[in-house]
Amino acid sequence: MVCALGAAVCFGTATVLQAMAARQAGAGGGEVALLLRALRQWRYLAGLALDGLGFLFQIAALRSIPIYAVSAALASSLAVTAVVAARLLRARLSGTEWGAVGVVCAGLAMLGLASGPEGAEGGSQALKWTMLATAAGMAVLALLGGRLSGRMRALVLGLGAGFGFGVVEVAVRLVDSLRPAALLTNPAFYALLTGGAAAFVLLTSALQRGSVTTATAGMVIGETIGPAAVGVIWLGDRTREGLTWLAALGFAVAVTGALALARFGEAPAVAEED
Repeated sequence: MVCALGAAVCFGTATVLQAMAARQAGAGGGEVALLLRALRQWRYLAGLALDGLGFLFQIAALRSIPIYAVSAALASSLAVTAVVAARLLRARLSGTEWGAVGVVCAGLAMLGLASGPEGAEGGSQALKWTMLATAAGMAVLALLGGRLSGRMRALVLGLGAGFGFGVVEVAVRLVDSLRPAALLTNPAFYALLTGGAAAFVLLTSALQRGSVTTATAGMVIGETIGPAAVGVIWLGDRTREGLTWLAALGFAVAVTGALALARFGEAPAVAEED
């Protein structure tokens, strides 16, 4: 659980930096062009470095605790984002929002007490191909997302980013060997790469356009519920004996608290610095 929380700290801090960079990158030119412009911003590159460190923590967590616990911990990165924004960007948190940060922490504490070891069941070949197909669908959405319009645009992009990150969570568990020959023949490896890349493009677009609060809420839903269900149903994730109710309550509490903090997926714009 310590690794999962470490990943949340990295991802939550990275969100502030990436949101600022995405806003400074400007609009126009499609989703890939937007990402390329954002990559010229030092804040975005710093955010990517934190994302890389967070991903290493995430892999370690997924190899030791159930997906549902990791998913809830990653959703709690919004609490980290809120605190970082309050400290560094002078964003004002209301009493309700500070309460939501406390709710997230309480939910994670319940999950930590109730979580058992990761499931012992290996993923089927069909599940691996399903993850690859889902990742491919998110890649298509990333390429076509710029053509979407209307009030649902932010939600669709946010959900797409969440599904992409969710594919990564599941795919890590489905990669059972790091030998090059095994990796290159495992559909889950390609799902991990494709899902992660698509999620970054979709998240960058969501942070730059439309209602970021809506997009972030969609991302939290997409990256928690689906992967948690896959872990329980197909990968054998369980809780400690007699504590299933506590794990379910902790998951719901942590995700609800994260959704209450969804507006902190958007960082206030700041002037460009050298």
